[in-house]
Amino acid sequence: MSTNNARRETVAKSWTYAPAWRAGQRCLIPVESWVEPYWGLGSRNVWWSFRRADGQPAALAGLYSEWTDPETGELVPNYTMITQPADGHPVLSLMHRPGKEKRGVVMLEPGDWDAWLHGTVAQADALIKLPPLGVLRSGAEKPEEETLLPAEQLLALKAEE
Repeated sequence: MSTNNARRETVAKSWTYAPAWRAGQRCLIPVESWVEPYWGLGSRNVWWSFRRADGQPAALAGLYSEWTDPETGELVPNYTMITQPADGHPVLSLMHRPGKEKRGVVMLEPGDWDAWLHGTVAQADALIKLPPLGVLRSGAEKPEEETLLPAEQLLALKAEE
């Protein structure tokens, strides 16, 4: 995979991702948290950390592939995260530079992992959605910039601007 993010809108058509998508080469990307740039607290971005509200590790939706290094013959695994438009999401739509496209990763619920990994393309496609607000906690990545806040408090911060 040549990029870190695969756009949901083109994953089935892109020469980069379509072969892995059609072949069912879907993976779970385990994370404790992930970060997005938030520009709402001033004139520079603050890296905003997202994690599951229940404290459990999260699993992001991804695709994987392998390629052979021509110099060494080594089989090299790689992966990409699936992203989708975040317009309309109460928190993720606030991320990224003002005026730029808003996108978010796809966090899969534990009950959906098997369908993501082993289901049909149609079943996997149905799982590509932004995480509901209630399953996220968010806050600035560096504690000195902001304390860890529930997503609802981020909305309150935005309303005060």
